[in-house]
Amino acid sequence: MKSIKLGQTVQTITCVGFIAAIFAPQRAIAQVTESVCPDDTPAVFHRCALEAAEAFDPPRTPDGQPDMGGIWNLPGNASEDLEEHPEVLDDMGGPTAIVEPPDGKVPMQPWADTRRRENAQRHIHPSAACLLSGMPYTMYRPGPYQYLQTRDNFVVLSTRAHAYRVVPLEELPPVGDNIRLWNGISKGRWEGNTLVIETTNQNAMPWLDQRARFYTQEARVVERLTLIEADTIHYQATVDDPNVYTRPFTIALPFRRNTVEGFEMLVEACYENNATLLEIYRTVGLTLFPGISVEEAREAMEAAGSGP
Repeated sequence: MKSIKLGQTVQTITCVGFIAAIFAPQRAIAQVTESVCPDDTPAVFHRCALEAAEAFDPPRTPDGQPDMGGIWNLPGNASEDLEEHPEVLDDMGGPTAIVEPPDGKVPMQPWADTRRRENAQRHIHPSAACLLSGMPYTMYRPGPYQYLQTRDNFVVLSTRAHAYRVVPLEELPPVGDNIRLWNGISKGRWEGNTLVIETTNQNAMPWLDQRARFYTQEARVVERLTLIEADTIHYQATVDDPNVYTRPFTIALPFRRNTVEGFEMLVEACYENNATLLEIYRTVGLTLFPGISVEEAREAMEAAGSGP
């Protein structure tokens, strides 16, 4: 990570934007060229994928489940902004990743959207400090992903800021509400040919994109991964947190198989609480996002007249 000094002003390249720029060419060369649903625009792809999944019998693992193993690339720039956004200096632009509600907008309560704008001016994106990204943001970061699966676990590996997760597919003892983790606690199950992953118990310190969209510790995230053809996965994530949003909303994106022969995942030199980078940000008055408690969110709702 580098900083550029212009007179008395230090301009920093954000970690997310910097990494996105690095991996943009890599995503491009690995793009699947033929597909039953070739349009990567989330809303268009989503409609096509729902229909295509019904007609596809996926390849299967020895235990009989759909085989999603391999290296996958994610077209688009949902990590920058979940909503439609233009190309600017540090964003590559793109269409909305929101497919529900149909208007493509993140349904934030008014007080929360105001807080979001304030957060973007005051705080550093947690990923800029190489901290874990939470769910579902971990699943649409820049760069390739590798999926590994056994009968009992589904594993996601990525190059960005320790972005890995192990999702148990077996029944495990319940976890108490007092345990809060950066990536939360995920539990997976198969519903037909779809892998359904439910995540709770997050510490609510990550954001959902670079526009500072946040959630509380009561957020519930349900992801659905479905092979619609051998080289394409239909990914959906529904976020439900009535403390911040007026209704649940759903993100949909295509994962395209990386078919480049001999391709290897890169290892990013990134460590938690990147001290040098954080010192630069603190110099210009920015701090790490501290999260927001359920109680604080409910007080804000009541003050705004939109309490439960």
